[in-house]
Amino acid sequence: MILDEIRGLLARHARADLRTAVDDVLIFRADSPYPPAPTTYGRVFALIGQGTKRCAVGDRVYEYGPGEYLVTSVELPVSGYFARASAEQPGLGVGLTLDPSMVAEMLLREHPGDRPAPVDGSPPSAIAAGTASAELLDAVARLLRLLDRPADIAALAPLVKREIVWRLVTGDQGEVVRQVGLPDSGFSEITRAVSWIRDHYADRFVVEELAQQAGMSVSTFHRNFQAVTAMSPIQFQKQIRLQQARLQLAAEPGNVGGISRRVGYESPSQFSREYRRQFGAPPSRDGSRSTAGRPA
Repeated sequence: MILDEIRGLLARHARADLRTAVDDVLIFRADSPYPPAPTTYGRVFALIGQGTKRCAVGDRVYEYGPGEYLVTSVELPVSGYFARASAEQPGLGVGLTLDPSMVAEMLLREHPGDRPAPVDGSPPSAIAAGTASAELLDAVARLLRLLDRPADIAALAPLVKREIVWRLVTGDQGEVVRQVGLPDSGFSEITRAVSWIRDHYADRFVVEELAQQAGMSVSTFHRNFQAVTAMSPIQFQKQIRLQQARLQLAAEPGNVGGISRRVGYESPSQFSREYRRQFGAPPSRDGSRSTAGRPA
């Protein structure tokens, strides 16, 4: 069975740093369930070979297991974890970063002679889960087999990646994947707003100004932003601020006040309250715990 082969390849080639010899391909492994860990997902296709993974984005929760996958078309703050994994049956998965230029090329092949038209109406969510087709599983297996034949990677990996992207574009969750390659859609305007907030997470902003830059009314901007990210612009910024604060606290666990200001909080008490709500511990204790848990 193709999924059994994928499991074996993932188990054999999983490394602590997640990396593989194929560019933009990661293998992840979990030997036990672990608490939800806030992180950021970029434009990615992630397939589960074994175990069950849960991913929360805003008010949405996605659960996907063996032979199922998640796709994201915008860099989003998420909370993800393996809910089902053990030393005997570890959680195993593979991730492939989606290249916008490759997606755009596949769209042109899907619509030969025409420029793909933007999707009308509200943009789709930037994240979706689905069941992999037999053809998609076969392509993933062939990509992973290349790890056993390093000399073939440079010549064959780009071809198999293109096939995977084609299977995604023409598959059940193709609407989400297509947005990665559409530069002139309402979705791309929201993507630019998302990028601006992410890059300027410590700055105050006025939603009306972002809406104006996106060429939308405030109500339409709010609706489209929520549709794509499952969060309001303010909630999105807060998630990014808290994630950045946690990363900085791992390096400077005693500088809670300085870091709270650095990431954009004017009130230390508000920062501590929101940090504890997000991560389950106050920043002073969580920062020390993160430092203690880092390898020497």
